[in-house]
Amino acid sequence: MVDPEIPPSLEDLDARLRAARAREQEDSGRGPESRGRPTGMGLGLRIGVELVAAVLVGVGIGWALDAWLKTAPWLMVLFLLLGGAAGVMNVHRVMRGMDETVGLGQAQRRADRAKDH
Repeated sequence: MVDPEIPPSLEDLDARLRAARAREQEDSGRGPESRGRPTGMGLGLRIGVELVAAVLVGVGIGWALDAWLKTAPWLMVLFLLLGGAAGVMNVHRVMRGMDETVGLGQAQRRADRAKDH
């Protein structure tokens, strides 16, 4: 007579379910390791704020210098361009992952960790 297959214990099944849920949460970015990381919408808002803030700071500095030195509008135009360039550099830094919190560098580090496991 052939013995029927013995089903796995409930503890074993529970452990496997917990491991699968943890992997799914980590892969989807909802796990405990992802706390503090921005979502796609958060990243988009950050990029928008980086650009707008840099341009506004540049225009503000240029406007103040123009008012002080009576050179309107030349310094405001110059600092508008410098602020725009600074904003683009900030966005580039974020997307390249030079800023440790987000970007392609963060995704690459996550992929490297997944290979190691």
